[in-house]
Amino acid sequence: MPDVVRLHYDVDGENFMAAGEASSAVKNVLRRLGFGEDLVRRAAICLYEGEINMVIHANGGAIDVSVSPQAIEMVLQDQGDGIPDIEQAMREGFSTASDRVRDLGFGAGMGLPNMRRYADSLEVTSEPGKGTRVLMTLRIAPV
Repeated sequence: MPDVVRLHYDVDGENFMAAGEASSAVKNVLRRLGFGEDLVRRAAICLYEGEINMVIHANGGAIDVSVSPQAIEMVLQDQGDGIPDIEQAMREGFSTASDRVRDLGFGAGMGLPNMRRYADSLEVTSEPGKGTRVLMTLRIAPV
């Protein structure tokens, strides 16, 4: 594996048909690089949850992933309305998703809690009216 593999994906907001394409692509790259299924699964869950949140709440955004021998770092950045209360948004079941989104089967309020559960570290910064930045890191255990 090269020292660092860098991946970039643009997420199209409101496009539920394309939601999950970036997380699926990253999952395939991680498998090709030879990472174990548990790490691949955790990365895919983290990215999928973030990607769906971008589609539901922020009219899309960008995902940048860096894979090194030490860690997988995933940065999700959007220009949406932001999260007014991050602590509240981290509570399981809390959701601001519209009824339309819920009718599609999304918006159960598990996105950020699942990211926290499956990432080794999670940093969420948000400014109302300007957007949200999510940094998730998964550490790679030495073989």
